[in-house]
Amino acid sequence: MFLAKKAIPRRTLLKSAQAALALPLLDAMIPAATAWAQTPAKPVKRLGYVFVPMGCDHSRWTPPGQGKLGELSPSLEPVRPVLDQVTVITNMRLPNAYPGTHDTSNAAFLSAASSKHTESSDYLLGITADQIAANQMGRETQLPSLQLAMDLHPLAGVCNNGYACVYQNCLSWSGPTTPLPSEAHPRVVFERLFGEGGNASARRAALRNRASLLDSFTNEIARMKRRVGAPDRVRLDQYLDSVRQVEREIERAEQAVNDNRTPDMDRPIGVPAAFADHAKLMFDLQILAFQADITRVITFQLTREQSNRTYPEIGVLDPHHPTSHHGNDPVKVAKIAKINNYHVKLFSEFLQRMKATPDGDGSLLDHSVYLYGSGMGNPSLHDHENLPILVAGGAKTGLKGGRHIRYENGTNLSNLHLTLLDRVGIHLDSFVDSTGKVEDLFERVDVG
Repeated sequence: MFLAKKAIPRRTLLKSAQAALALPLLDAMIPAATAWAQTPAKPVKRLGYVFVPMGCDHSRWTPPGQGKLGELSPSLEPVRPVLDQVTVITNMRLPNAYPGTHDTSNAAFLSAASSKHTESSDYLLGITADQIAANQMGRETQLPSLQLAMDLHPLAGVCNNGYACVYQNCLSWSGPTTPLPSEAHPRVVFERLFGEGGNASARRAALRNRASLLDSFTNEIARMKRRVGAPDRVRLDQYLDSVRQVEREIERAEQAVNDNRTPDMDRPIGVPAAFADHAKLMFDLQILAFQADITRVITFQLTREQSNRTYPEIGVLDPHHPTSHHGNDPVKVAKIAKINNYHVKLFSEFLQRMKATPDGDGSLLDHSVYLYGSGMGNPSLHDHENLPILVAGGAKTGLKGGRHIRYENGTNLSNLHLTLLDRVGIHLDSFVDSTGKVEDLFERVDVG
């Protein structure tokens, strides 16, 4: 451990003319007065949400039994490597999402609120759980929250059943009339995390004129390494390697644009052609944002409602949305199950990378809580019952992983939102239509 009279401030940035590099949590950032105790730097709590559209095939999603997850369902098999960090919750519902549309499914997922039926700009919803968290957890970070997606999102006009597109395309709302757009382009997200000074076009030009963002910080990085001990130097090198790798993947995707003669109209130009590569990049950006403490709250719309994306890489050549209207056709239902499994696989791989990323006295996953799920249950019925829901988190969160919580009757998703907010230190008496907290999800320990 690094011992010094004065610790390095947690908010230390390495700066150049057009960029700023936040640092990961280092042991050298603990107060000097406590350094003698050999105490690792104290990590912070983080909260994330991953939304998937159009429900699931319950027959292949729901694990058998309850309590300990002794047997995984086919759709959830990919979480096996992180089984101890995942809990499945069955029979959660969104009563305020009715009358039952794609728009209300998306809008209610984090708000648990009813959407005003309007085609115009007089839309009305409610503050979402992530923004309640951001209002408190974001006070000490560069970005209060980060909103990410995979698809282009029209925010004007009507998308479905007389509902304004904003309901379907914005997961996060900072207030009843204030939707927060999400970003699907990795380059834009990267620049938002690490750009500093000048307007967006100036930052972009400066970043592209260099072989790498890190080239700006060669001298600053060398000086920082001289100030810290050996463990911190290793941690810093690992972080810088991750930054460089993400930047290279973005550059490769941009260089491949001319070779992509069949672009996906839902996907921004300059992102990886393969869905899995794009998703991995967006997940890796979340890891960097958490690792450098740029934000502590993230939402990610893995795909959007009514998406017509196909998945030839897993043998699903038919568009997702029409296939979701399966009418109990076993062939279509099996395809929905394949898509469910594929999305869970991408999430599981992200959790595994979180688990492998050091953070204080554990890993990023140890100090994070993620909610993964959909605002729709049976997509063929457009209902909002028995939602596919996973909660993931590490040992330091107190999550009782490797378990299946099954409610006999429908329980409001707002109860889970209330529980997760409480776990990261935001204590509310209620949230929208909540009737209590999800019992037995976490250990009964004080987490602040």
